[in-house]
Amino acid sequence: MAKMKAAIFVEKNRIVLDEKPIPDVGPLDALIRVTTTTICGTDIHILKGEYPVARGLTVGHEPVGIIEKLGSAVQGYQEGQRVIAGAITPSGYTNACLCGCGSQDGVGTRHGFKATGGWKFGNTIDGCQAEYVLVPDAMANLAPVPDGLSDEQVLMCPDIMSTGFSGAERGRVRIGDTVVVFALGPIGLCAVAGARLMGAATIIGVDTVPARLKVARSMGCDRVVDFKAGDPVDQIMGITDGRGVDVAIEALGTQGTFESALRVLRPGGMLSSLGVYSGDLRIPLDGFAAGLGDHTIVTTLCPGGKERMRRLMGVIETGRVDLKPLVTHQFSLDRIEEAYDLFGHQRDGVLKVAIKP
Repeated sequence: MAKMKAAIFVEKNRIVLDEKPIPDVGPLDALIRVTTTTICGTDIHILKGEYPVARGLTVGHEPVGIIEKLGSAVQGYQEGQRVIAGAITPSGYTNACLCGCGSQDGVGTRHGFKATGGWKFGNTIDGCQAEYVLVPDAMANLAPVPDGLSDEQVLMCPDIMSTGFSGAERGRVRIGDTVVVFALGPIGLCAVAGARLMGAATIIGVDTVPARLKVARSMGCDRVVDFKAGDPVDQIMGITDGRGVDVAIEALGTQGTFESALRVLRPGGMLSSLGVYSGDLRIPLDGFAAGLGDHTIVTTLCPGGKERMRRLMGVIETGRVDLKPLVTHQFSLDRIEEAYDLFGHQRDGVLKVAIKP
């Protein structure tokens, strides 16, 4: 049986490179030879045991690659074609998918909905930090990469770009809005870019890492707030002359950032939450105006599927946004454990790493 190298979850604080069989291809599947992938903050949650997955699972959910083999029923693609697949791989036929909630795809459930059910790679099936990955429901999920775009240019599309942009989309950013983004990691930076594309007049970014604050300015932040320089709520209310923001995007997943995002909203404002929370979340009475402030709180799991990927790559191809600066480091798959150590400890100004099998 042919083998491949893969990054495998062993136990809490242990993801190691090992060998696994190359997957068999079912009728609706496609086998992709991975040319570039990356490590996500969610993978760090898995590594730390904060998000449970099965032992022996291949981790990772952001593939760029080449079609190695197609299932017998897959049409419209050819072997040797460059493609990406979203981190979310909806089946395309459940009730959730058919009402536009592909991220909550409930294949096999009674009513067709399952919370986070569309997230399969590195969660319920083997993921992408490997030499090969099996893409389920290939015709719903494979998106051809336009000629002229490099792996690094489209590497953010499967998750980081899609998630960050969805923060602005779900927040219903309108032309002329004032928007704040809490936490300027890769997802927060993509939320900044998304808010800019949607017409925000003023974008405020909150972080404390100088390199992130610098990149945030280049991606569309008009003002940056260093939360270590003082209470970010006070700083933001000062910037807005006491009005508050129209949309607050929370991109970290902590109680503190969530509360701050709520407290800077104007009455009737929108809090768009992208964070992955690892404990109970409390809503402060004052920030929530006792439930009478007409606030809206929305959550998002990265939209996936081939049409979402096509649209995102179109934004890149036309030069509306350049996300290559987010890829700050490159490693071979053989050095995946070293890459996890760097990314997990956020050393050397790392934003995203490109992993090359």
